[in-house]
Amino acid sequence: ATRTKSADVERADSGIGQMAARKWRNRASETLSSLQAWEAHRPCTDCGERDLPVETDVQNCNQRRADLCEKCRKRRTERKESVLEFVNTEASYGEDLRIIKEEFYLPMQVAGLLSQEQLQGIFSNIQELIDLNDSFLEILQEEIDQAFDQGDDDLMTVCIGEIFLEFVNMLPAFQTYCLQQSSSVNMLNALEKEKELLRIFLNVSQNDNTALRRMNLRSFLMAPLQRVTKYPLLLSRIIKATTEYHPDHGSLREAKSRIESHLEHINMKTKQEGNTWTLRSFRQDSKKKREVINIEMRETALKTVGWLREETRFVMEGSLQLAQPPDGQWVKKGSKTLKFQNMQVLLLVNMKRVSESSLDSAEPGPVKDAVLVLIRDKNNGKFHLLREPLRLSNCIVSTDPDCDDTFELIEIRREAFVFRDSDRARTHHWFRQIRRYSRELGSWKKRRNALPNIMISTPHTRP
Repeated sequence: ATRTKSADVERADSGIGQMAARKWRNRASETLSSLQAWEAHRPCTDCGERDLPVETDVQNCNQRRADLCEKCRKRRTERKESVLEFVNTEASYGEDLRIIKEEFYLPMQVAGLLSQEQLQGIFSNIQELIDLNDSFLEILQEEIDQAFDQGDDDLMTVCIGEIFLEFVNMLPAFQTYCLQQSSSVNMLNALEKEKELLRIFLNVSQNDNTALRRMNLRSFLMAPLQRVTKYPLLLSRIIKATTEYHPDHGSLREAKSRIESHLEHINMKTKQEGNTWTLRSFRQDSKKKREVINIEMRETALKTVGWLREETRFVMEGSLQLAQPPDGQWVKKGSKTLKFQNMQVLLLVNMKRVSESSLDSAEPGPVKDAVLVLIRDKNNGKFHLLREPLRLSNCIVSTDPDCDDTFELIEIRREAFVFRDSDRARTHHWFRQIRRYSRELGSWKKRRNALPNIMISTPHTRP
């Protein structure tokens, strides 16, 4: 056999001819070009648009920012600046509060320039505001530091709205201070004219104390009022720079609405007390008006039960229809025989706070007491309590399958009430929440698996 040179051997292939191979090579080249083009114009990770620049400077910006379009890159920068402005101005406000205490309040107290009652009249609840600022600022700074540690240079993981809503109890503290501001300034003016040593102290402090920046006491006392009116502006700026897909977008809007409602409520209370000054006013609508009325009802409920605000959680609140059955046979006759009236109902829980986040509904902490406050709502925010609060520890809550659109609350040895909401699902939610605290707090719950009939020896009638 004749040996054939290796170069003359016809190699076997897959059956693809030269034309087909060339076509596949061209298609592969086109695919590569398409991938390169897509990479150059890949969609923005924030908005999904494809207007990214063809060339990106990888050395000067990380991959996260390289995947952003110019508009979103600018928006992230604005959001970061707005978040830092919020935190930095909160820190500056805290410094002014500490100046009020350390440079004015404590020296006056130690020197005996004013009595404790006079100091309380001028400085109001300044210590409460200082404590709230310390806690609020600590959480804000921790979020900023954690974001930077995790490589989030744009602070996209910082949720100002959620943090603000966690510290929403600071708004009533601002309200207390603002409502006393007019009387505080009047008292300071009168005492300064009356006491020469006080006048000398204030003048020397303003001129010689460098920490005061040549500002007088009255200017520093305005710091809480200026801060509370600046919150909506700062939150608006963050909202404007936050895309609606961001997890904090809804919380930011809710926080802004809450603070605006409190400002309107402060102005309303100010007018009621005959003062001429008001805080910066914001646009009112029906929803804002309703929120202002809700704030007023919460304050009425707190005064009625006498609980501390920081130990109180409003579990549920809203409008319910209430009826008082004349006897225990209303179930057989049907709820249509009952005469219902609209009522504002607030479910309040008193608990011992374990931590700053212990008021979260997922982990409510140890419950000390729970009440149901019934308020008859009239027009234009005028309302009054229907009766003293119903303590759920003395109540039995039940429902009947034949009347699943209502539930009954029986105050042991006293009255019976039938409640319902216009929405059946919400009626069931009210029932579950009220029954939960009634079972937790009722002293009768250990007897026969908490059967209600063993504790009731009288008909369900009024005393």
